[in-house]
Amino acid sequence: MEKKPLFYAKAPVICAVSGWLFVTVALADDQTNVAAAQTFVPTIPNPAAAPTNAPAGMVWIPGGEFSMGGLVPNDGICSLATAQSVQDALPVHRVYVDGFWMDKTDVTNDEFEKFVNATRYKTIAEIAPTPEQFPTAPVEKLVAGSTVFTPPPSAVALSDYLQWWRYVPGANWRHPTGPDSDLKGRGNYPVVQIAYADAMAYAQWAGKRLPTEAEWEFAGRGGLSGKTFAWGDELKPDGKWRANIYEGLFPANDTGADGFAGIAPVAQFSPNGYGLYDMAGNVWQWCSDWYQPDYYARLKLASAAIAHNPSGPGSSYNPGAQPPQRVQRGGSFLCTDQYCTRYMVGTRGKGDVDTGSNHLGFRCVKN
Repeated sequence: MEKKPLFYAKAPVICAVSGWLFVTVALADDQTNVAAAQTFVPTIPNPAAAPTNAPAGMVWIPGGEFSMGGLVPNDGICSLATAQSVQDALPVHRVYVDGFWMDKTDVTNDEFEKFVNATRYKTIAEIAPTPEQFPTAPVEKLVAGSTVFTPPPSAVALSDYLQWWRYVPGANWRHPTGPDSDLKGRGNYPVVQIAYADAMAYAQWAGKRLPTEAEWEFAGRGGLSGKTFAWGDELKPDGKWRANIYEGLFPANDTGADGFAGIAPVAQFSPNGYGLYDMAGNVWQWCSDWYQPDYYARLKLASAAIAHNPSGPGSSYNPGAQPPQRVQRGGSFLCTDQYCTRYMVGTRGKGDVDTGSNHLGFRCVKN
C-alpha cells in the first residue's frame, strides 16, 4: 500500500507570527493528528571517560541521550523567517548517539590542499558538466564552475533567490568567488565550493567520515538542552557576537557588525561547551543524511521513546528528481532573521549533492 506523506499546517511556535502545527499521518485508512512536542528534556551524556590519544585537531563528543529538533524562541529573533526555519525541525524528539571524535573547526583551505596534493583529486566544480548530464543545455554553457553569492546593488524582494545567486564559470575551491579570486592569505579559512562527493572523498582520505545529522546536533548543542543557539538563548550575550552571520539589509548590504562582512577564518568566536568552533554561521556543513522535510515526524512515530543512532531516511525526499539532496547544518554568513535563521542550533538545511557554493563547507568525525 502506498505510504502517504505527512502534511504540515502552521508551525508550532511561541511567537506572534504563528500558531500550532498538527501533523496529519495517512497510513491505510487511518488518520492521526499528532501535536508537535514543545518540550526539551535535559541532555544525558555518556558517563564514560574520553578515550586517550585524541586525533590532531579533534575533540571527543561523549554522546548520550538528548532532545533533537527546534522551536521558535520567545523573543530576540521571532520573525516569519524564523518560524519558517523550524518547519522541518519538528517535532522535538529524543535521540541517543554513541560517542565520537569531531573536528574542532571546519576543514580549512590548507587542510584540503594537502588532500588535493596527495591525491590529485578534482572537485565537481573543477570538472565541466557533460551533455549527458544536461541534455538540453547549449554546449557553450557546459563549462566548469559553481554558484556564487552576488549581492544586488539595492534592496530586492526576497521571493526569488536567483536575484543574488549566479553560476560563475571558473568558481571552485581555489577560486571561491570566480577566476579573479584566490586563496592568498586564506589558508585558515574554511574550504568552500565543496559538493557532497568532494567532502566524502576528503573524509575517506583522512580516515574519517561525515557526521550524521543527529551526531551534528548533539555536538552542536555542546551539552545544553533546548537552547536556541549553540551557546545559549541570547543572540549576543553581554553584547558580544558569537557567530558570523548577516547583519544589514539582506541581500544587498552586509555591514559586518560581527567583525566580518562575508566569510571569516575559522575559530574567530568562542567555542561551544564541547570545544567546537563555528557550529553556527560562517559556512554550512554537510551531513551524511538524506534530506526529507517530514523525517523527524516519521522517526518519532516509528521509533520507541528514544531513537538510537539514527542515520536518516533511505532516500532523498524527492527521489525521482535529480539531483537528490543531503542535509546541511549550521547556517552561514548569509543567514539572517530577514530570510533564514538556520544558525539556530536545532534547525536544518539541505542542498543538492552535486552543488557547492561559496558559503558551503564541512567538518569530519571519527569513531
